[in-house]
Amino acid sequence: MTRIAVVQPALELGAVGRNLERIEDLVRDAHREHGADVMVVPEACTTPNVYAKVLRGTARPVDGRPLQLLARLARELDCLVAGGFVAVRGRHAYGTYVLAEPSGALHLHDKDIPTAWEQHFYVGGDDAGTPHCAALGCTVGLMSGWEWARMRTSARVRAAGARLVLGGMCWPSMPLNWPGPLRWWSAREHAAWRRQARELPGQVARLTGVPVAHASHVGPVTGETPLGPGIPWSTQMLGESQVCDRDGTILARLSLEDGEGHVAADVDLREPAPLDPIRDRFWIPDFSATTHVAWHAMNAHGALAYRVRHARRGFPWQAWPAGDLPDDVPAETPAHATS
Repeated sequence: MTRIAVVQPALELGAVGRNLERIEDLVRDAHREHGADVMVVPEACTTPNVYAKVLRGTARPVDGRPLQLLARLARELDCLVAGGFVAVRGRHAYGTYVLAEPSGALHLHDKDIPTAWEQHFYVGGDDAGTPHCAALGCTVGLMSGWEWARMRTSARVRAAGARLVLGGMCWPSMPLNWPGPLRWWSAREHAAWRRQARELPGQVARLTGVPVAHASHVGPVTGETPLGPGIPWSTQMLGESQVCDRDGTILARLSLEDGEGHVAADVDLREPAPLDPIRDRFWIPDFSATTHVAWHAMNAHGALAYRVRHARRGFPWQAWPAGDLPDDVPAETPAHATS
């Protein structure tokens, strides 16, 4: 059996240094309590992903402090550590999710499609996200953000024969403080997103036929409203960090009400046995019309804004020397830290 712990942090918007310190504290505390073989933290462990101008300056070099923290914890705690951050790789920034092995080996996966306002801050990648993990002796599927919610991600993991899915989420709710009819509308969407966030890890387990570990952000965050200058977006991260067995049974869970913390469960890494078919559709959940409209509108707006800002060299990280790492870094080639 393999013991997996998921960490659910409540992080500060834009506070990269303090957030990394909090992640380290939570991982170490979780390891002391659970003695897990695998520790999983969410994507965006440097700062929650919302629409806010401060995020233009929160990307970090791919071989910088966030990756070095994950790699150091894996070595010191003698376990696998997985987590993500917005990483500068060459000429662009990506939503990169990392699996660090105790040996020093690293596996990097870039989210395929930035979600809505995330398009303002980074671009999508094209790797499969299914590395071979020597410490576990099997292929692992890595999922970041709303990759979890897309059929094609589960199809990709299933085709690779992965025996475990690891990853994280930064799923904010709709604002709950808007006036009049907007309050009713946002409350309805909030309830739907909470239900979908709760169900999604188990759905992925049934689609891939393997255990999944899903770590999520939790707690209140106030950003800005895309396409609504000057309107605050006061929201909360929905939580739902879970470890699920391959039939979708929830073995360990932290909800929104549970707040910050960590839980763990034991899973058996066996041959995949999918219970649900990969359907010919884009999304796994039945998202509302509002979600579909917001997805397309914010994607288009954010992608254009990124291209324009990037062409004007408007991101602070564009002044740095270009650097990158391969998607798979062997143990004998450790990454070198940068600031």
